[in-house]
Amino acid sequence: MPLPMRNGTTNLSPNVPSPPSRRGRSGLWVMPCLFAILMFSSHSSAQEFIAQPAAAAARAVHEANVRPPADQIIARMIERNGVRNELLRNYSALREYEIRDLDDRLLARTVVRVDYRAPGSKSFQKISEDGSWIARRLVFDRLLQAEEQTASGQEHRESSISEENYSFRIAGEENLGARHCFVIEAQPKREDNHLFVGKIWIDSQDFGIAKISGRPATKLSLWITGARFERDYQRIDGFWLPHHDETVVNVKAHGTKVFRIEHKQYVVNDLASPETALSQAN
Repeated sequence: MPLPMRNGTTNLSPNVPSPPSRRGRSGLWVMPCLFAILMFSSHSSAQEFIAQPAAAAARAVHEANVRPPADQIIARMIERNGVRNELLRNYSALREYEIRDLDDRLLARTVVRVDYRAPGSKSFQKISEDGSWIARRLVFDRLLQAEEQTASGQEHRESSISEENYSFRIAGEENLGARHCFVIEAQPKREDNHLFVGKIWIDSQDFGIAKISGRPATKLSLWITGARFERDYQRIDGFWLPHHDETVVNVKAHGTKVFRIEHKQYVVNDLASPETALSQAN
């Protein structure tokens, strides 16, 4: 499916500097590990999480003002995501990857086009690059390769937001813009670098994931003293798709780095909106 390109997406001039010093390489070398692990726990669009056999519990959720228990909210989320997953056949989008320091100085940027094809195939086409050569090769390129290779494999199953991987507890309710959400605390059931400790915001109307935030479930490296991530989703024609990612990493001897991904210019398959099928899942 062709993706319409808007002004500003292809006019960045590639800048490939000489490889940095050995000292400069040492800190950046640990970043691909962190970013890949975080993306294993959050890179999938919300409707791509693997459905578990929880339909019976899901149907116990009442569409009322009474807040349902956490396990029933998660069960309904999984059920709805399974419906969306069946309906989502393909999409294309632009992604802009950036690494910046705390002074907002750009260290590296890569713009790619992503093409998704059901049931779990992703391909990437690089549009433009700028900034540090080593950061682009060791962070962005490896991250894209990992996502392309594991979109529907074992790592995907091991990182899915499900009762197999997490324990859940209601933390409250909150409005994200115009959408009312249940806030769920997620605690991993095992030490696993594919999992995270944090919170999930689930839309109270259609049970899509609107936001995730947290930290890795395990210590990632002697080089990394701390890391937190946040992902916001956007609702497009009934599908919940990634909108903005931000990961803040504290690296020994190299300070704090901010890793961002912007997801934009989605072109979703022109099948019928999932609203009809989702309403039948009530």
